[in-house]
Amino acid sequence: MLVPLDYYRILGLPIQVPGVETPGYAEQLKQAHRDRKEQLPRREYSEVATSARRQLIDEAYTVLSDPEERQKYDASFLAKASELDSAGADSSTGRGGLESTDSYLDPNTPSIDVPSEGFIGSLLILQELGEYELVLKLGLPVLSGSNISLKNGRFGDPKLVEADIILTLALACLELGREQWQGGKYENAAISLENGQEMLLREGLFPAVRGEMQADLYKLRPYRILELLALPETRSKERQHGLQLLQDMLQERGGIDGTGDDRSGLSVDDFLRFIQQLRSHLTAAEQQELFEAEARRPSAVATYLAVYALVARGFAARQPALIRRGQMLLTHLGRRQDVHLEQSVCSLLLGQTEDAAQSLELTQEQETLTFIRENSRNSPDLLPGLCLYAERWLQSEVFPHFRDLASAQASLKDYFADEQVQAYLEALPETTADEVNEWMVVPPPPNPVTIGLPQPSPRRDSAFTTLRLDSNGSSNGTLGKNPSLSSSAVSLATLPTAIRTSSNAETSSAGRISDRPRPSEDRSASGNGKRDDRSKLPIAARVRGLEPIETPPSRRSGVGRTGAKGKNPKLERLILLGVGGLLGLLLLWLLINSLRWVAGLFQGGPSLRGEQLSIQLDQSAIPIATQPTPAELGATGPINEAIAQGVLQKWFTIKSSALGSTHQVEQLPEILMDPALSLWQRRAEAARQENWYWEYDHTIQETGVEMSPTDPNRATIEAQVSETARLFENGQLSNTRDDNLRVQYQFVREDGQWRIRDWIILP
Repeated sequence: MLVPLDYYRILGLPIQVPGVETPGYAEQLKQAHRDRKEQLPRREYSEVATSARRQLIDEAYTVLSDPEERQKYDASFLAKASELDSAGADSSTGRGGLESTDSYLDPNTPSIDVPSEGFIGSLLILQELGEYELVLKLGLPVLSGSNISLKNGRFGDPKLVEADIILTLALACLELGREQWQGGKYENAAISLENGQEMLLREGLFPAVRGEMQADLYKLRPYRILELLALPETRSKERQHGLQLLQDMLQERGGIDGTGDDRSGLSVDDFLRFIQQLRSHLTAAEQQELFEAEARRPSAVATYLAVYALVARGFAARQPALIRRGQMLLTHLGRRQDVHLEQSVCSLLLGQTEDAAQSLELTQEQETLTFIRENSRNSPDLLPGLCLYAERWLQSEVFPHFRDLASAQASLKDYFADEQVQAYLEALPETTADEVNEWMVVPPPPNPVTIGLPQPSPRRDSAFTTLRLDSNGSSNGTLGKNPSLSSSAVSLATLPTAIRTSSNAETSSAGRISDRPRPSEDRSASGNGKRDDRSKLPIAARVRGLEPIETPPSRRSGVGRTGAKGKNPKLERLILLGVGGLLGLLLLWLLINSLRWVAGLFQGGPSLRGEQLSIQLDQSAIPIATQPTPAELGATGPINEAIAQGVLQKWFTIKSSALGSTHQVEQLPEILMDPALSLWQRRAEAARQENWYWEYDHTIQETGVEMSPTDPNRATIEAQVSETARLFENGQLSNTRDDNLRVQYQFVREDGQWRIRDWIILP
C-alpha cells in the first residue's frame, strides 16, 4: 500500500540534489539512522508496532546509504508525483487490502509502498513527524466495522495491531489538541482531546493516556470558558455550554474564593482574576443569576459581585426592586467590610437620602468623600456631590463590566424621571425582618488579614492584560509546548475596593477585615429635630435641579443627632411611665400587707412555745451540695464543652426574648459583645418599632471547643445548631424557617463571664 512518506523524512534528513554527493553525507546519514533507532516509541506499544517502525527506518537507511540505490530512488522520487494518479487506479485492484487509504494521498506529496504488516510502523512515524490529522485520516477507516482487513490478520495479529492503531490515533488526538490549544482554538482543542479520550474509554485501553487527556482538559477549561462566553449572544447554545463549564469549576472549587481543587492549576488569587476577566463577557442578567447563587455558599466576593449586577441591572432597566435586593446583600457584607459608600449609592437610588448621608459619614474612603464635599459646596447636604459621584461610578466602574451595558449611559435625572421608578419609591416599605436573615453572614478570610484578593490601585478600576480575548475570540496570551493556565497567564484585575486589601498605609483600608464595632445608626433628624426644608422635596425633583457647585464645602454638623437644647418627647413619656409604675407598685404592696393583717385577726389554733425550726417548702431543711453552673465553671480556667453549651443555650434564650414578643433588649449585653452586640441591639429595636417578632426553637446537636493558644480568655466554638423560626408581623404569622447549620462562634471572657463576640456559618 502507498503511504505519504519518503525515506528522507523517515530519517529526518534534507532531500539531496540527485547525482551530487554532499561532503560528510555518509556520516550524517549514519548519525540520523542511529538517532531514529534510539528514539523509541512509548512503552505502551507492542513489539509488533516497534518492529514495523524499525524496519521502515532500516529500509530508508539501506536505500539512501547505497549510492546506486539512492540514485534510482532519487530519480523515481522526482517522477513519483506524475505517477500517483495511476498508482491510485492500481490500488482499486485491491493491492494492500486498504482501498480507502490511497484516496487521502496528495498528488504533490511523495509516497512509498509498504507491505500491509508495515502499516502500523508508518502510522507511528507519521505521528512522530507531527502529521496528526493525516494519522487520523489513515487510521480511522482501518478501525471501522466495514473494513475486514484488520480482522482477517492482513496487518498482523488483530489483537495487537488494533490496540497499537488505537493508541496511535489517541496520541494523535492528544498532540493535535495541544497544537490547537497553542493556536488559540480552545474549543477545537477540547473536541480533539475528548474524541481521543472517548476512543480509549470505548475500548477500555491505556488509562495513563486517558489521564493525560483529562489533565489537559482540566487545564484547558478556563480558556474554553472565556472563548465560549465571548461569542455573540445569538450563539446561545455555545454560551450556555461555557456557563455550565464555569459552574462545574465553581462546584469543584467550592465557590469563587473556595480552596477546592478543580485541577486547573489556578490558585485562589488566579481564579479571582479569571472571574474578573470573564465578567465583561457576561450580561447583567447572567451575572446576577450566577453571583446571587454563589453568594449563598456564602461568599463575600460573590456577594459583592451580585450587588454590582443587581445595581447595574436595576438602574439600567429602571427596576429599583433589584437595587433594593443589592442593598440587602450589602447589609450582610457590611458586617465585616467597609461598603458604606456602596450602601450610600443604593440608598440614594432608592430615594433614602437620610440613609445615604449616614452611610457617607461611616465610610473610610476619604478621597471619595473629598470629591463629594467639593461638589456639594453651598448646599445644605452632600446630595449634589453624591449624585455626581453615583452617576460617574455607574458609568465608569459598573457598566463596563457587563457586555449589554458597556455602551449604556448613566443618567440619574432620567432614572428618577421614570414613572415606574417613582411609583416604586413612593410605595417603598421599610426593611422587614425576613429580608435580612440573621444567619446569612460572610465567611472568614483564608488568612487573618486579607481574603486573598488582588491589591488595590489608587483608583477603583480594572486592568486586564494577558489571556484577554479579542473580538474574534482569540487570545493574545502565549503558551509553551505543554500549555497550562499558570499564575502568570491570567491578568491581574483589581476587584472593587470593598473586597480588596491593601499592604500600604496610603491606600484605602476599605477592604480590610475590621473588628471594630460599627457606630450606632441614630436615624433622628439633624439640628433641632426637623429635617432641612430641602430634604422634604421628592428625590426626583431634587435630582433634576442639581448642578455641581465649586465653592468651598461646609461640613454639615449634627446629621442624625438631636440638638443639645431640644427636648425628646419619647424620653419624657418613658419617665412618666416609670414614675407611674413605681406609684402603682407601692399601692399594691400596701394593699397586700393590709389584707394579710386583717386575715391574721381571724385565724386561731394552738401556738407552739419556744424557738421553732425555720422550715420552708421551697427550701431544704438540710444543706444539699449543688453542682456549679457552666457560667461559674467558666469564671476561671479553660472552657469545656459543657460551658460552651451553657453559653450558647443562654444566648438562644436571650435571643428569643430580645426578638420575641416581649422585646427584652436589655438582656443582650449579658451574652453578646461588639460587633455582634451593636448589630443585634439595632435589630431588636427595629422589631419593637415595626411590630414584628420571632418565635424560636433551638437544638444544639454537637459542640467542639478550641482555646486560643495565646490568650486564655478567647476560644473558638463550633456547634451544629438546629433552629426553627416563625415570624409574626402585626400579630400574624408571615414566614417560617427551618435551618440546620454548622456555626463557628468567637467567645471572649470578660469579668469572669464568657460572651459571644461574633460568628460565621461554615460550609
